Amino acid sequence: MRKWTIQDRHGHAVYITEERWQHILESRPELEPFFDQFLETVRTGHRKRDALIPNEYRYYKHFDELLPDNNHLVAIVIFKMGLDAHGDYAPNNFIVTGWAKFIQPKR
Repeated sequence: MRKWTIQDRHGHAVYITEERWQHILESRPELEPFFDQFLETVRTGHRKRDALIPNEYRYYKHFDELLPDNNHLVAIVIFKMGLDAHGDYAPNNFIVTGWAKFIQPKR
């Protein structure tokens, strides 16, 4: 299974698998040409912690290429610890889903 790993602007390694990207495209096929921008959302976008699920973060970033219907990409990342190949605990931070949406600019 193919996997892409990136680093967010807070220094955390985050990955997305090909299976997760295909899952996103099943319900949002219009995102297919925006894979690089989707990764860029996690790399350099803003993030907000979920109020009810403390290990879930919403990353979002503005992209003019999404206009007129949308102007932001959103990626949901789960932060966990898991066992690595050596049996040691290590970060296991992964993208579970994402979408495009229109966010009204603040005035």
